Formats: sequence, C-alpha cells, structure tokens
Amino acid sequence: MAERNPETHVIDFRAAEQLLAARDPRGAVKLLDSVIAEHPENTAARLLRARAFFAAAQLRPAQLEFELVLEREPDNAFAHFALARTLQRSGQDVRATRHFRLAAALDPRPEYVEAAGFDTRD
Repeated sequence: MAERNPETHVIDFRAAEQLLAARDPRGAVKLLDSVIAEHPENTAARLLRARAFFAAAQLRPAQLEFELVLEREPDNAFAHFALARTLQRSGQDVRATRHFRLAAALDPRPEYVEAAGFDTRD
C-alpha cells in the first residue's frame, strides 16, 4: 500500500468531492474514511462524508456526522439544513423543523426560509 501523507489526504478529499458530484457517494465515503481516520478534527471532511452518507441513503451515519459537525460549528447553517433534511427523511419531523428554523435564522437563503415554514410576505 502506498504511503499516506497530508498531500494524499488532500487528493483523497478532492477525489471524494468529485465522486459525490458524479453520484458515487459510497466511493466518496471510502476515500473519506481514511482522511477522517488520520484527521478526525477535519470538519470539512466530516461534512462531505455526511453529505455522501445522505446521498447513499445511509441516514443514521449521516445524522451522526452532521451532529458532530454542529457540535464543532453550531453556526453552520448548511449543516443545520442538511441535518434537518436527514431527520425529515427518517421521519423525525419535529427535530427536523427545529434545524430548518436554525438554518434559516443563521442564513436567510430562500430554500432555508421556505423549508423552515417562515412566511416572508409582509
């Protein structure tokens, strides 16, 4: 096996982004597992892995990763939104609504505001 170094992990991370974009979330997860094993504090890698788990319909692992990201970055609007989508898909609507609202409060993007159910008409 080739020697693993920081440059290899950056390459793996970028390749995982490409795999996810090419609709191969399981391949992305495989690459990210080694990156996260060496750099468990890397929030970007964890967020990408959470997205890959979600895309692969592995909802429980996705939920755990999004929650870990939010422990480290409680003001990450995208992570709140993605966690809410994950919770929604797994039938946890009350918890999902809370995270949709947090996402919209942190970043009033139209899709976040709409998902939160906020009325923007005044």
